Amino acid sequence: MKILITGHKGFIGQNMTKALEDRHDLSFYEWGDSPPDFENLDWVIHLGAISSTTEKDIEKVMRQNHDFSCLLLVACQTNNVNLQYASSASVYGLNQNFKEDAPLNPLSPYAWSKYLFDRHVRSTKFDKIKVQGFRYFNVHGPHEDHKGDQASPYHKFEQQAKNTGVIKVFENSENYLRDFIHVNDVIDVHLKFLDVEETGIWNVGTGTAKSFQSVAEEVAAKHNAKLEYIPMPDSVKSQYQSYTCADLTKLNATLNK
Repeated sequence: MKILITGHKGFIGQNMTKALEDRHDLSFYEWGDSPPDFENLDWVIHLGAISSTTEKDIEKVMRQNHDFSCLLLVACQTNNVNLQYASSASVYGLNQNFKEDAPLNPLSPYAWSKYLFDRHVRSTKFDKIKVQGFRYFNVHGPHEDHKGDQASPYHKFEQQAKNTGVIKVFENSENYLRDFIHVNDVIDVHLKFLDVEETGIWNVGTGTAKSFQSVAEEVAAKHNAKLEYIPMPDSVKSQYQSYTCADLTKLNATLNK
């Protein structure tokens, strides 16, 4: 297949490129590049975005995440190219119903940009192409180095353990549970859906919630590191999800047909 990957220099993009490069004819687009060539493409895998949940420049986030995604969708429709795109579990906000048709509560500009594009996809009729959105839960794995404070707890704790021997964990971390999924499992879902003849939005996670405390203990044991407890910054308290766990009913039903 001939596949265009946007955001190939990012965390998931680097892993996606590595997984596909020996099997498919790939081309790439990063924000600011010349417009991509859609000729003879089979798929676009759209991963490019400002992924920081703490980015406060709303115009910047909407321009690069939402507006560009809408333009990309129009180009795919015009050229009869199928589209897969990265959505996010952040659209659920502080709710604890994680079905794809549950009420949504985006709390950051990033989450709003994902919500609005999901909404746009759901309100659009597609006759000739497939459009598949994936609501990633908490993804971790190789190539997170550039993400800084937005890196997964797995990556942060690993780096702290290796560099200082001390892992800094938010107080009451046993009460914060997330659905952590390895990036290779996310990519596996993308690859399986290349052969799925459906349009829609699906959760992508493990279906199991794990506390930050248990992740920290796991990494500490691996590196013989100590745990240090710190207060949660006020800047993230209001939008910090205490619990996420993907409802995989729809995903499993689709893949098991």
